[in-house]
Amino acid sequence: MPRYLSLVHIDESAAPAEGPSEELMRRMGELIEEVTKAGVMLDTAGLTPSAQGTSVRWEGGKISVTDGPFTESKEVVGGYAIMQCKDKAEALEWTKRFLKVHEEFWTVTCEVREIAEG
Repeated sequence: MPRYLSLVHIDESAAPAEGPSEELMRRMGELIEEVTKAGVMLDTAGLTPSAQGTSVRWEGGKISVTDGPFTESKEVVGGYAIMQCKDKAEALEWTKRFLKVHEEFWTVTCEVREIAEG
C-alpha cells in the first residue's frame, strides 16, 4: 500500500500563544489512537515553533544558515503525519478529520503527497 506524507502548515501569528488547548489535544489524541488502531498511522509529530528552527539553504554553490523566526513566511510547517492508505482518497479523508478537530480560530492547511518509493 502507498504511503502518504501530510505536512501540517499553520499560521503561527493566528495560533494561541499558550499553544493548543487541552480539549484540542484530547480530540487529537483520540483521532491519532483511532488512525493507529486502523493500521494507517505510521508516524506523526508536532514541531517546535519556527523561532526555534534553523534554515539551511544551498544557492549559487554556497550554503547559508539562518536562525528562526522566519518572518517572510506566513505559514510554517507545524507537524507531519506519515500514513499508509489504500489510495489518496483515504489519505485525504483522514486528513480532513484531523483538520476538523481544531477550533475555528486555527488556520491549518495540510499538504498531502504520496511518498515516492524506490
